[in-house]
Amino acid sequence: MISSFRNFAKTKFAGLLVFIMIIPFVFWGMGSMFSSGNTNTIAKINNENISTQEFIDYLNSSGIPQKTIKENLNNNIIEELLSGLISTTLLELEVKDYELMVSESILLKIIKNNKIFLDENGNFQRIKYEKFLLENNQSAPAFELRLKGRELQRNLFDYVGAGTISPEFLVKKLYEEENKKLDIDFINLKNFYKNKEAVTEKDLIDFLEENKDQLKMEYLDFDYAIINPKNLIGVDEFNQSFFDKIDQIEVDISNEVNFNTIVSNLNINPINIKNFKFSLDKNDIEKKIFELRNNNFDIFESGDNYVLYKINNIEQKKPNLSDNQTKNEVIELVTQKNKFDFNKNLLDKIRNNEFDNNEFIKMGKNQIKTIKLNSIRDNKKFEINAVQMLYSLPVNSFTLINDEENNIYLAKVKSFQNEEFNDEKIKEYSNKQNSNIRNTMLKSYDIFLNDKYNVVLNQKTIERVKNFFQ
Repeated sequence: MISSFRNFAKTKFAGLLVFIMIIPFVFWGMGSMFSSGNTNTIAKINNENISTQEFIDYLNSSGIPQKTIKENLNNNIIEELLSGLISTTLLELEVKDYELMVSESILLKIIKNNKIFLDENGNFQRIKYEKFLLENNQSAPAFELRLKGRELQRNLFDYVGAGTISPEFLVKKLYEEENKKLDIDFINLKNFYKNKEAVTEKDLIDFLEENKDQLKMEYLDFDYAIINPKNLIGVDEFNQSFFDKIDQIEVDISNEVNFNTIVSNLNINPINIKNFKFSLDKNDIEKKIFELRNNNFDIFESGDNYVLYKINNIEQKKPNLSDNQTKNEVIELVTQKNKFDFNKNLLDKIRNNEFDNNEFIKMGKNQIKTIKLNSIRDNKKFEINAVQMLYSLPVNSFTLINDEENNIYLAKVKSFQNEEFNDEKIKEYSNKQNSNIRNTMLKSYDIFLNDKYNVVLNQKTIERVKNFFQ
């Protein structure tokens, strides 16, 4: 559901600094500093207002489909996109404050050196440039304005991170850390967990009793009617007459006309559902009604149909173990809790220095395996973040790690073997180390920006924007 937004979020936007900056603003205070006359202001940076229209323009230019935004309102997509606009505005304020400029000649040089617009001989071809603009539905002034903005941001980061040159010993240290060999002993913990077949009826009853408040399930009683041109006006096409009747239904809902009265007037037989419990195998319409349960009487679109529904009762009940689906869900929860408790107890022993090599050998018996990791990027067996954690630990350390399929392992760092420094890699690792130092400087710059700019969000306006997409 959120894949379209994730693809957007993966794009490199305004460099590392925006990535650093974007998170804090999502959680900053939604102050009440805005008077009633400022309802068109969605955010304020010091004395700089960001209008609702600017935000809507930003949303339109983001390329994110309205459907994606609508589906992810509860996932704070509006707040995250607003954070992006605030980050961009902050960068523009910083560019202005430092009086950074990009001349027309530099801009022209950047365009003429872009490989997309060059022929096989490396010569700029205006026809390729114009074709690019047409294919991307852009005008030359708009494209050049965005290009200028990106170049100014790059100049800002260069200005902030200027002079970052790493000494040779740091370059060599980084190379050794990333390329040394690492021997790991590990035990797959799957055989130590209680499997589903071993879960008894008593386990289930005890689990439900311990978690009776958290595990209550919602059961709904509701009626709904499927409405389409065929059963409403007797034709297969969506015409004005059909939509006029849909509009009238919405008016009736707002006037609190009884559900049964509406469907009776429409001459449509409603569907009555009792004790509905959400599950993935239920039909899409009934699942959607469950999702909309906070609004107990409404109409919504579903494919080529409209659905009028009325929720009559919502009741919270403890899970019914006589229902096979519910029972299997509870069994899954019990086994997951068992895994969690086992892993937590093991980690606590490791952290409290109560787990040593004798315990490891005793636990592993004939299940201990060994693997050699060739570098910090070697993720053939374990997930890359787990590999990076292993490389940060000293020899004879124990920890829990996972692979890409979320299997959990108890691992011991057995030994390191340093890789001889390769002179051919000097340039590559000099750039890497310079980048690390530069990133540290940018993080410090981020703290400086948080002190320099006071950002306040207008929560009421944000809610109005959300309502627009609902």
